[in-house]
Amino acid sequence: MTTDNNEEEVLGKAYDARLMRRLLGYLRPYRGAAILAVVCLIAGSALSILQPFLIKVAIDEHISNYDLTGLGGIAALYILTLVGVFGLSYSQNWLINLTGQKIMRDLRMEIFRHLQKKDVAFFDKNPVGRLMTRVTTDVDALNELFTSGVISIFNDIFTLTGIIIFLFVLNPRLALAIVLILPFLAFVTLMFKIKVRHSYRLVRTAIARINAFLQENITGTSVIQLFSREKRQYGRFKVVNKEHLDANVLSIFYYAIFYPILETISALAIGVIIWYGGHEVLSGTLTIGTLIAFIQYSDRFFKPISDLSEKYTILQSAMASSERIFKLLDSPPMITTPAIPAASEAKEGSIEFRNVSFAYNQGQPALRDVSFKVSPGEKVAVVGATGAGKSTIISLLSRFYDVCEGSILVDGVDVRNYDLRGLRRSVGIVLQDVFLFSGNIEENIRLRETGISGEQVRQAAETVHAMRFIEKLDGKFDARVGERGSSLSVGQKQLLSFARALVFNPKILVLDEATSSIDTETELLIRDALEKLMVGRTTIVIAHRLSTIQNVDRILVLHHGRVREIGTHQELLRLKGIYWRLYQLQYKDQGVH
Repeated sequence: MTTDNNEEEVLGKAYDARLMRRLLGYLRPYRGAAILAVVCLIAGSALSILQPFLIKVAIDEHISNYDLTGLGGIAALYILTLVGVFGLSYSQNWLINLTGQKIMRDLRMEIFRHLQKKDVAFFDKNPVGRLMTRVTTDVDALNELFTSGVISIFNDIFTLTGIIIFLFVLNPRLALAIVLILPFLAFVTLMFKIKVRHSYRLVRTAIARINAFLQENITGTSVIQLFSREKRQYGRFKVVNKEHLDANVLSIFYYAIFYPILETISALAIGVIIWYGGHEVLSGTLTIGTLIAFIQYSDRFFKPISDLSEKYTILQSAMASSERIFKLLDSPPMITTPAIPAASEAKEGSIEFRNVSFAYNQGQPALRDVSFKVSPGEKVAVVGATGAGKSTIISLLSRFYDVCEGSILVDGVDVRNYDLRGLRRSVGIVLQDVFLFSGNIEENIRLRETGISGEQVRQAAETVHAMRFIEKLDGKFDARVGERGSSLSVGQKQLLSFARALVFNPKILVLDEATSSIDTETELLIRDALEKLMVGRTTIVIAHRLSTIQNVDRILVLHHGRVREIGTHQELLRLKGIYWRLYQLQYKDQGVH
């Protein structure tokens, strides 16, 4: 497995004003709760800062003077500050976490809505694991920013500012002695930031590899088990998981060094206060209450610094995640509805490919100058070897991709001028690999379309003979369908896909190897359903099994992206060209000549 993780390794600035302004835009609908949270936070910090000062007053003005009359009032006031801090802290935490969760909900919905609009070519180039990381891990990083970062930084800055003011008010000389330690503290913090930045990059890269590896291996479990590759894949995952472990251990190592150093510096600061302040107390220039208040303020002084260092990691993570999220959101869909659509839905169902050329990758054309017409109600088959361009025709008709040259017309209107949703509703596609969603049988037939009644669903199921197995299921139409239809057989899933196509009643029907996974008995049943399904509809049938297309109106033979032969089954056999050779290869074992 080779997955490009360069995007995960990119780390932006620890703070980017442009990104932060955009992120704060998501806070706008909840600004009332955010402002109230900030008010609670600042009020709580103010009460917390006041506590050492109350202790100073209690010692210097009451205990030292043996004045017990006012001591009770100071004690009651101190208890009130504790209760106030608790209540304000609870309110702030509740408000900001609730707001953060609502913002994450909004952001996830915006990303999901944007992904639904993206064209198929985008998903060809972007692994599913990476896109899942955007909706999960990256959004969670922004949640930390809103709940533990932006608002809490106000608290740390306010607390630091308040403590410094109180220190200089109490004793400027002693406060200056503490401030002199700050350059050394700044150096240690800077080194920590550099090292943590590196370890964070490693963690991000490792988690991206785990996501991509898990997505690929869970999706391909049946292949892994079929070829008994469990042990080898386990070994490969062990390596990827070890990289993630090592990256986190390195990050833990830096934190394990930084916080003890911070504690040591704090202890040194307190030691300086006790030594210098003790001399001041003994000389009578400093009260014992002021010294104790200084010790408490010094102890509280280093906690916001420690918190700010941790916020740096949160900020860096959020900036990197937001850059990736906004890069996704800012990438416009390549396939969109024009500002003024020329048509909404197909009325007749005629199709014309006019000199169409297309390449998935530059220099490797899948179709070359393809031209053909299909009249309303006509049944046309497209055959050819693997890679001839058969499925590409379907993708272009449904406008999953846009043509590189030429044009595709439906009812005489270029598909690029259609309302995109209306165009795709006009084209019903039954694929070889049927995709079913988690839910029940009925939901998978009508895809939660409210305009389709339960009776219509039942009639569609009866028409394609799906009722034969639905009636045997517990709950019938309410029977649960596992992820990707795991609880159903391949044939049963195929029958449901026919019912789904029928119930949406499209003008154009496309069958892409639609009976290739059906056993002989089921195929006989479904041929009758197909005849009913194709009545009044323009039908394009793509099949490797030539026995299923002998009764169509015309057959197009593709070879290396070009239309090489057109005619009925018998006409093409008489030509003894590409179609005749394909026919011979399929039936040589049955003695057909």
